[in-house]
Amino acid sequence: MTKAINIFKHGGPEVMEYVDVDVGAPGPGEVRIRHAACGLNFVDVYFRTGLYPQPLPSGLGQEGAGTIEAIGEGVVDFAVGDRVAYGTGPNGSYSEVRLIPAKFLVKLPDAISFQTAAAMTLQGMTVQYLLRQTYHVKEGDTILFHAAAGGIGSIASQWARALGVKMIGTVGSDEKAVLAKANGCAYVINYNTENFVERVKDITGGKGVPVVYDSIGKDTFKGSLDCLAPRGLMVSFGNASGPVPPFALTELVSRGSLYITRPTLATYTNSREALNKTAADLFDVVASEKVRIQINQRYALKDVAQAHADLEARKTTGSTILLP
Repeated sequence: MTKAINIFKHGGPEVMEYVDVDVGAPGPGEVRIRHAACGLNFVDVYFRTGLYPQPLPSGLGQEGAGTIEAIGEGVVDFAVGDRVAYGTGPNGSYSEVRLIPAKFLVKLPDAISFQTAAAMTLQGMTVQYLLRQTYHVKEGDTILFHAAAGGIGSIASQWARALGVKMIGTVGSDEKAVLAKANGCAYVINYNTENFVERVKDITGGKGVPVVYDSIGKDTFKGSLDCLAPRGLMVSFGNASGPVPPFALTELVSRGSLYITRPTLATYTNSREALNKTAADLFDVVASEKVRIQINQRYALKDVAQAHADLEARKTTGSTILLP
């Protein structure tokens, strides 16, 4: 038997239970992995609360890093003893040991530690597809990125700076503003004390930005549209403040023929080639130290309820990991 976090109903952090589970042997196409560290991400909250439906009972967590203990029939890309990480796939990373389809795994370079991998694989690959695929930022661009002091925002700030991009980052406190600035944001806006739309227009001389990356959702959606230049792209990739309510397509027309997309990491890594390419780009930029992964919170796996409470209260910065 081994330990894992399971939920048997949707609700607050208290619904997560630290239980004994029998993992068993991997089936065809699967591996058994022993986690050294597990990632904590806001998407986990969506599954816990039921915003993202899933059959119950269920595990939680989509990011982890560790060592392969056993492989199932048909697995050819990995071997027992391989150091691996993942940032997509079925829930269940909140565990000491788990089974997972091998198609979701990437091999870890020796230069990347397990804790770093667990802190960055989901978030870092998300930044990769946002900046290099959804909208391919280029040197000289000025972009808007909400939640700039969070895990994804911290990586994006550094990566954008390395690419010669001027990033306008929004944060919720003066303390987070200092962190975002240190990470590479050219401009930082505290949305609790400033009107971010007015500030963006001021920074851009009234032109607006070509792209907005918004993981906040309901509270920032309309304002984000107002920050875009004509024919700009709204990238809505999260719902930290709640889901975006229905809106009329004429909202895009009146602001200058805007585009909007709702991307997911799973779509951008849905083949072995795409997954390896996305991960390799991330590993390269981290190994070069152009992007440094900031693990600012560590919790024991059994203390995951406190980790979720702190995440939802916006008390965390950078990346957070759980230690089995």
